[in-house]
Amino acid sequence: MQHKAQTAAEGNGEAALKCVIDIDTSGAPPAEQFDLYRNWNASLVDITLLRERFKAFAARQRAWQLGNLALVSLEFPGTGYHRRWSGRKNPVFDHWILSVPRTLPAGGGPEQVGKLCWQCLAVPHEEEAEDDGALVLFLPRDFAFSQPVDLAIRPEMAAFIADYIQLLYRSLPDRTERDAEYIAVATINLLAACITPSRNHVFEAEGPINAVIMARANKLIAARLTERDLSPEKLCHDLNVSRSRLYRIFEPTGGISSYIRRQRLLRTRNILVDSTDRRSISAIAEEWGFMDASTYSRTFRREFGMTPKEARETGWLGIKHPWAPPGGPHGDVAPSLNVLLMNSYLAGQL
Repeated sequence: MQHKAQTAAEGNGEAALKCVIDIDTSGAPPAEQFDLYRNWNASLVDITLLRERFKAFAARQRAWQLGNLALVSLEFPGTGYHRRWSGRKNPVFDHWILSVPRTLPAGGGPEQVGKLCWQCLAVPHEEEAEDDGALVLFLPRDFAFSQPVDLAIRPEMAAFIADYIQLLYRSLPDRTERDAEYIAVATINLLAACITPSRNHVFEAEGPINAVIMARANKLIAARLTERDLSPEKLCHDLNVSRSRLYRIFEPTGGISSYIRRQRLLRTRNILVDSTDRRSISAIAEEWGFMDASTYSRTFRREFGMTPKEARETGWLGIKHPWAPPGGPHGDVAPSLNVLLMNSYLAGQL
């Protein structure tokens, strides 16, 4: 992923966004690893282990500078270390921090994401956690819309901000140094719209807000593709957005209905080329909402340049076909976080 970003940046004559900090505890003797991790963060918080001393403390810490913001990824993979951290009595920094806990299920499976937490480093605080890491966004103390003691973030807005921080993190490998300032401005605008909403804040934050809505819509669509009554109306209701806004967000992909149809076609295509699945083509099509065989065949051919039967035959023979890329115009893309994040998210889905 990083190599891809560097190649794209070099082709455009731009430097890929650098990870300015990338350190881990593996180079220290096991008995000294926790002390090393604690020293990394000594200027921010005091950290204590609440269980018996571990033989080792596997941890990795990475950071990206985004204008006057910083995004930090903390990883304690599969350890379940029970930790307490508390604010320093004489704090060196007074930044706001917004953090999203991340946990890996013991039996495997997708990462679980916790609720957004926020704190000002200048205010006394104490927290405990037993997660496998976190994404932490650092913001300057004086960013325009901050309240003096706490941020008044409603639960639904906290969930929205948590989604945005994850989306931002996933987009970093494809970003360039030139993008950093745009990302910082867009992020501040989004937070302003969530914390102290006003007409101006919402207008300025439309790009990143739309990116989060699109990411949420993609998750819902992926989970409900087999539901025959999946419709833009249902998505609008579940996402709590207007029909016009949903259509506007998905316009670059050809429209929401077109996007759903393409995702279903992609699922059927992947099944058809799998020689272990010997169900009839019509049965596979019906599973993914295509009830009329002739309409499905025409749609499939228009999308991929061959019929479902031809796709199955070439797949079963082990012949790789250069599938057509997603439709839509290509060319120079303005440095808009909306476009950057959408493209990054969609690239990970196809």
